[in-house]
Amino acid sequence: MSVVGSSFPKVDAMGHATGKTRYADDFFLPGMLFGKLLRSSQAHALIKSIDTSAAEALPGVKAIAIGTDLPITYGILPVSQDEHVLAVDEVRYIGEPVAAVAAIDEATAAAATRLIKVEYEPIKAATTIEEALDSSTPRLHREGNGPDVHRAAGFEFGDVETGFAAADHIREDLFYFSGNTHVPMEQHSTVAEFGPDERLTVWSSTQVPHYLHRALVKVLEMPASRIRVIATPVGGGFGGKTDLFGHEFAAAHLARISGRPVKITLTREEVFYAHRGRHATLMWVKTGFRSDGGITAMAFRSYLDGGAYGGYGAASLLYTGALQTATYKIPAYRFEGLRAFTAKPPCGPKRGHGTPQPRFALECHLDKAAEDLGLDPEAIRIKNLVEPFSRTVNHLRITSCGLRECIETVVEASGFHRKRAELPPGRGVGLAVGSYLSGAGLPINWNGMPQSEVHVMVGRGGGVTVSSMAAEVGQGSNTVLV
Repeated sequence: MSVVGSSFPKVDAMGHATGKTRYADDFFLPGMLFGKLLRSSQAHALIKSIDTSAAEALPGVKAIAIGTDLPITYGILPVSQDEHVLAVDEVRYIGEPVAAVAAIDEATAAAATRLIKVEYEPIKAATTIEEALDSSTPRLHREGNGPDVHRAAGFEFGDVETGFAAADHIREDLFYFSGNTHVPMEQHSTVAEFGPDERLTVWSSTQVPHYLHRALVKVLEMPASRIRVIATPVGGGFGGKTDLFGHEFAAAHLARISGRPVKITLTREEVFYAHRGRHATLMWVKTGFRSDGGITAMAFRSYLDGGAYGGYGAASLLYTGALQTATYKIPAYRFEGLRAFTAKPPCGPKRGHGTPQPRFALECHLDKAAEDLGLDPEAIRIKNLVEPFSRTVNHLRITSCGLRECIETVVEASGFHRKRAELPPGRGVGLAVGSYLSGAGLPINWNGMPQSEVHVMVGRGGGVTVSSMAAEVGQGSNTVLV
């Protein structure tokens, strides 16, 4: 036990501190070209024509690609294979990639994208949840008008109506979380090289090299054995690089057709188009309470603004409903939710995706209920805490749990009660609880093989090599392995 419970420097700390760590944008290969993407100026439109002739004639341009060159769709989840590398026939948000150019330098590549002429036929765009569910709004992925629902989910555990009937007080609230996105210090970047042996190597700032590899096989129609993906050190991920992105495939394709390495590094503006940030979410919560603050039942609804594509959205939707019971004992629980498609950059996984939004709603809801019942915010939470080594109504297993001790320690150390009593009307100090179940029961692409394993090889000279599936993105997995 000389390591567990001890503090020591991360094994990659010196490289980060001295600037010697090589990120994707630090790679320069002989003969390398630089790629740029032409992005849609329309929120929702048909692509009538694309003219690349002027760009092709620009000196220094070596390769150009449009959507029809890469017609196979991809997606991070098997149920959401709905994205193209470059838009085919239709664009669904401002900033969606439409064409890709590789040239001798970034300036030439950028100039070439400006020479590409795209004729659009605009379509009415739904940019809010309400507009997406309007029966008159054109759908993004299906023909015709009507509610544009990507995914719907619902479940019920226990007898919710009986729980409400037993309550002394019922509280209903509506909350809106406006969503946000990532701003990693390092923008997304990818370098691709297609060698004379017809093997493709992709270096990318990604949190999911294994999923990127699988998708490249599909989109490029190449054997898996001829593609190698290397996850470079990541200068900030937070979930924003856990998805698959068009520029990764575009760099690989441009390298293959040009015969030269290609690098595509997104600008800061393009990072926001890539997005995959936290869903804007409309939430309704109804809870029954006894006079002592104990919860008798809860009903929760969530409406997610998903943006233009599926991504991780099916999982995010479920997470908005599944984890309310992980902190508080809820004897009967009902969840109903949907994720709508909107003509905006697609949302995705950001720091516990699908969970911060309902945590915000539920904690505000509890504060309001405590005031209704004349209870202290700490007391109503302590009253309803899950117990160690128990199961929730929706069958989540709680093992060790120090939540009670945590709340009591924070309340005492912060002087919560004193501050709350002394502050004037309109000013306050808050208390809230958050939780998230880290990890997943199954990999995205199930294959029946072990998913958490490490290979350790000890050499004759005493050196040790550790091989692992974990991607180091700042969380310290390399240090843990060492």
